[in-house]
Amino acid sequence: MLTTIAYGLAIVLNLFIIFIGARFLLAPHASAAGYGVPAKKDGDAAYLTIKGLRDFSYGVIGLALLAFVGAQAEAWFMLIVALVPLGDTVIVLRHGGTKAVAFGIHFATAAVVLINAALLFAV
Repeated sequence: MLTTIAYGLAIVLNLFIIFIGARFLLAPHASAAGYGVPAKKDGDAAYLTIKGLRDFSYGVIGLALLAFVGAQAEAWFMLIVALVPLGDTVIVLRHGGTKAVAFGIHFATAAVVLINAALLFAV
């Protein structure tokens, strides 16, 4: 049962980050608003594309680790990649975003990723 939950949550988290990355690539300004720091219409869209590519790549790497290496490697990956939503929390707070988005989305995501890492280490 624990293995199913750990693997299932890892798959869902990785697919979700692939979705977020794809959304940033396809609809960057709407995605930035959902992130918690709206982008300026005349700003440099390259940074939004970079975020999309980063997130998409992290999701693909996570799925590849889970499929080809196993739970231990995925657990280490999740432990390290939790730094991204923790950093996103700080970015949102420092750039005028709301505490609700910073903690309700980004910090909560980091907590779920860390819980998943613990579950993967346990299997």
